[in-house]
Amino acid sequence: MRQPSVRARRVAAASVSLVVAAGVAACGPEDSDAKGTGGDSTPHKGGTLTILNSQPQSDFDPARLYTSGGGNVPSLVFRTLTTRNRENGEAGAKVVPDLATDTGRPNKDATVWTYTLKKGLKYEDGTPITSADIKYGIERSFAPELSGGAPYLRDWLAGAADYQGPYKDKKGLAAIETPDERTIVFHLNKPEGEFPYLATQTQFTPVPKSKDTGTKYESHPVSSGPYKVVKNENDGEHLVLERNPNWSAATDAERKAYPDTIDVRSGLDSSVINQRLSASQGADAAAVTTDTNLGPAELAKVSGDKELAARVGTGHFGYTNYLAFNPKVKPFDNPKVRQAIAYAVDRSSVVNAAGGSALAEPATTFLPNQKSFGYTPYDPFPAGQAGNPAKARELLAQAGYKNGLTLTLTHSNSKDFETSPEIATAVQDALKKAGITVKLQGLEENDYRDKTHSVKTEPGLFLAHWGADWPSGGPFLAPIFDGRQIVKDGANFNTGLLDDKSVNDEIDAINKLTDLDAAARRWGALDKKIGEKALVVPLFHPVYKRLYGKDVKNIVISDWTGVLDVSQVAVK
Repeated sequence: MRQPSVRARRVAAASVSLVVAAGVAACGPEDSDAKGTGGDSTPHKGGTLTILNSQPQSDFDPARLYTSGGGNVPSLVFRTLTTRNRENGEAGAKVVPDLATDTGRPNKDATVWTYTLKKGLKYEDGTPITSADIKYGIERSFAPELSGGAPYLRDWLAGAADYQGPYKDKKGLAAIETPDERTIVFHLNKPEGEFPYLATQTQFTPVPKSKDTGTKYESHPVSSGPYKVVKNENDGEHLVLERNPNWSAATDAERKAYPDTIDVRSGLDSSVINQRLSASQGADAAAVTTDTNLGPAELAKVSGDKELAARVGTGHFGYTNYLAFNPKVKPFDNPKVRQAIAYAVDRSSVVNAAGGSALAEPATTFLPNQKSFGYTPYDPFPAGQAGNPAKARELLAQAGYKNGLTLTLTHSNSKDFETSPEIATAVQDALKKAGITVKLQGLEENDYRDKTHSVKTEPGLFLAHWGADWPSGGPFLAPIFDGRQIVKDGANFNTGLLDDKSVNDEIDAINKLTDLDAAARRWGALDKKIGEKALVVPLFHPVYKRLYGKDVKNIVISDWTGVLDVSQVAVK
């Protein structure tokens, strides 16, 4: 989910959903037993799981949610054609069937994808789920009044660019065929080997047309998952889910559905959430969070307490924080200036500013360091962890700046340890050693986002971040480096304004591949090719550390989301 921004948050992690949200990757929980803590670690059915969050689960309508893998809380209610594999670490970055019998059957050039629904699928009221319901669910996601979901379907489905949804256009989308109640066929504009990943988005949730209440649907969406909505207060601030009696584990290999009730409470301050999880009193003993990380100070306290440290889940989400250049702005039009800055950056100080090595890992590649993305280790401007100011000065002299130069670095004033003053100051200090004077321009979050995402106002040098809509190099590299995705009159994410035919052609070639492992290798090679252009300077990949209550069992943290998967959790 590309998280924190439209796409970049899309992620924050999110996002995430999103962030999904927000996620984290690598090898599952480093600090805890993956099955839970204390006494009998065998998961059992029953009890109430409490979820303590800062952000409300708003717009709880599958058409409006921007999730990857089906989301976290949304995935308890909404099933999709495919979903993420609910396993720890690398295995969790795989796409697997959900409502469908497989991850999809492509034609020869991956422009047509066919799915067959499993037998015996039912909604919460016992009526059968049909392929027509999935088609209708997708179509309603095009309605302007239900906006907010991922934009891919409008781009990928043949003839869908101007479709306005079923409320205005009763004919529906010809690009989606339902020859029978269990078969659904998608016709695409161009080859898309990663369509199985897209089919994890909540827009692929079945919606019975007879039960669609438009913008009011979010208050009681019809469940296809193990839980149904029994309460939704203040647009997702307080959400209560109870068992869906017509969900069958025989048709769902991914969700465990251990608790009887899920009680989601949002609008809480992050420090309050961590205090409550730390104390683990009363209902909070069986509580988790899906959106609140431990900060540097909190982590230091937790690390000194053996019992608390055993209740920290660690994960890595596909996410990169980086320095972005606008080569249309001098002196960044000179590649040697950009290379000099890449050599001057002290990643060790940046990591410290991001909270230390427990919360951030230094990055020299734009792609996250996970196999599913096609991670290929490289460093086009090797300067070690502390930077190489001498090499930077040498390049500056070659660029005509032997006496150094003065630059402005734009950042956000948000205290997010990503694009915030702490990171900007670390970069400023490192570049000073290379003879580069950096003036900091801090903007409030909305102003920062508007300025950096507009071709007309994009600064020459600024802090940026990007997160994955799914664990692959495609949604990571294409939005940032595909010249055809440069948006001149809207939110633009191709910060380097790169429009290189060889890069664009390779993106198209990889998109044709349905062998996702082969595609990953190609994404890694493309990352290296682009990295040599010095259009960005990767700084670090975040690490997520989240507390959970002392009575929570069966902790699963995958490389897809990087956070605890609530569909797997059991409570005492």
